[in-house]
Amino acid sequence: MTPRKSSGSSSKKLPRIKSPVINQTSAGGVVFRGEQGHVEVVIVSVGGNSRWQLPKGLVDKDENPEITAVREAREEGGVSSEVVQPIETIEYWYAGLDNGIRVRFHKRVHFYLLRYVSGDTKDHDWEVNEARWVPIEDATGQLAFDNERRVMERARELIG
Repeated sequence: MTPRKSSGSSSKKLPRIKSPVINQTSAGGVVFRGEQGHVEVVIVSVGGNSRWQLPKGLVDKDENPEITAVREAREEGGVSSEVVQPIETIEYWYAGLDNGIRVRFHKRVHFYLLRYVSGDTKDHDWEVNEARWVPIEDATGQLAFDNERRVMERARELIG
């Protein structure tokens, strides 16, 4: 009787290959309007689904995070705003592709409290499905990401 060769996997482990890391810096904000007791904030829906989030984006080379936050509120939310104060900086990791190479992204996002100046949420850019004003007390429950819900709660505290 001839011994059979195993068709199972080898006991040798393949070496783990670390993906390159790309560091990214973004900024965004909680745009608010109104008085205590009736405050509204802007949230945006992006992608192919109705995932609601805060307006935010990558900091351009010639910008600082405050300028980026105001720009992103205008582009994604359709509104002009001014910086009141920083809220919080969050960090997270995600995997993706960069020029066809699998990489890990380390993202740092600076969030600011932004006071509404002018504009209409209907004037958002093409990257956004919809931008809308919602009562601040409802916004936290509509946001898709835990870290942005925490930012919204902090904004509520700051607004009073």
